[in-house]
Amino acid sequence: MFKKASEMSLWMLAWPVFLEMMLQFLLGTADTLMVSHISDDAVAVIGISSQLFAAVNILFMAAASGAGILVAQRLGAGKEAEGRLIGIIGAKLCLGLGAVLSVLLYFGAGPIARMLQLPAQLQPLGETYISIVGGGMVFMAAMAGLGTVVRNTGNTRGPMYVAIGMNIIHIGTNYVAIYGAFGIPPLGLEGVAFSTTFSRLVGALVMFMLFCSCFRQKIEWKDFRLFDRALFKETVKISWPLGVNMSSWCFTQLVIFALIAMIGSKELSARTYMNTMESFCFLIGYSIALAGQIRIAHLFGSGDYQAAYRCAYRVIWIGLIFVQANALLVYVFGEEAIRLFTSDPEIIGMGVSLLAINLLLQPAKMLNMALVNALTAVGDTRYVMIVGFFVMWSVAVGCSYYLAVYLGWGLHGIYAAMIADELLRGLLVLARWRAKKFMIPSTAGVKAGSTVYTS
Repeated sequence: MFKKASEMSLWMLAWPVFLEMMLQFLLGTADTLMVSHISDDAVAVIGISSQLFAAVNILFMAAASGAGILVAQRLGAGKEAEGRLIGIIGAKLCLGLGAVLSVLLYFGAGPIARMLQLPAQLQPLGETYISIVGGGMVFMAAMAGLGTVVRNTGNTRGPMYVAIGMNIIHIGTNYVAIYGAFGIPPLGLEGVAFSTTFSRLVGALVMFMLFCSCFRQKIEWKDFRLFDRALFKETVKISWPLGVNMSSWCFTQLVIFALIAMIGSKELSARTYMNTMESFCFLIGYSIALAGQIRIAHLFGSGDYQAAYRCAYRVIWIGLIFVQANALLVYVFGEEAIRLFTSDPEIIGMGVSLLAINLLLQPAKMLNMALVNALTAVGDTRYVMIVGFFVMWSVAVGCSYYLAVYLGWGLHGIYAAMIADELLRGLLVLARWRAKKFMIPSTAGVKAGSTVYTS
């Protein structure tokens, strides 16, 4: 059952999210290592297909995030019945999108594999993998939609346990599919695809049970017929800018990786290894930022705007401490970590030269994450979208090309552009937060003598 905003600490909300993401990251690495025992072709197919599925998942996360924010706000305001209805609407929206995309991916696997520019020898493998995993996208949609609503009621532990169990099942069934066991012969990549879909099916079913009991009034099958046009419009109004912002980030990262590939294959390898190590900083920072988003949404919904305003700064400072500590660990032990991936002295040298620059990148990224999530929590998603779209494409992509390719700065130019992008977006959302625009509607009709929130 959800907790009141006054009972929800950042630590209570953040640690399950961090543990969930960390274990998924580690299990994902183990998954890749296991698949590599099939063939390099199988790894290539999964790697390329994962980019497609990540883009599809953005749609689910955008729809789910809008519903989750409104659920948290309504619960903070004491309007649980309305929050419950929004949760049902958000779940139906995600499941509807998932069902449509499952059909498209299952029947369109062949053309999609060709669209992804898979080499001719990988086309059959790609078509098989995309049809099976893509056909189960509805389960991924269920995990996104149902899990986000559950988290925003304050229950971040439940989705953590579901994700851990789901990934353990996936690793176990992968073992059977790849190596054969219990009288079942090795099934290759097709078996891995079924393993992925089966584990998501199990996760979706358990998450559905959590979802049905996450409000005081249990959600029953008949409740899925409920609908409210105004609440649906409100959900979409918050969700679509989030979708544009997430898509912008996804596509700009693809372009930046393409620019690095233009520079050289060793630079691409060095950036890939650095990206893996930086993930530890990102995971803890994102967990704290997401915990702050949930708490701020509850406080905002309850009308405690000053507490919501102050909470964002607390998220920033706590996040900076943890993220910078992790960045320092990466700086100190980074060379040894890179040597675990490669013995190429040139790649190692490039990676080591980026470790100090990473000390500047991570604080800028934490500032941006904390305040973007804070603005999202109060529903100011359109501003986040506008800032994100223009700055990411002009600074992150534009400056990456100018500094890295045109001026020949290489990876150092890429990192300089990334720092500039994160810092500029962070400062722009900071200015928006300090302006307290989200408080204006609450004070517009305040009578003389009433409390007015000011800077």
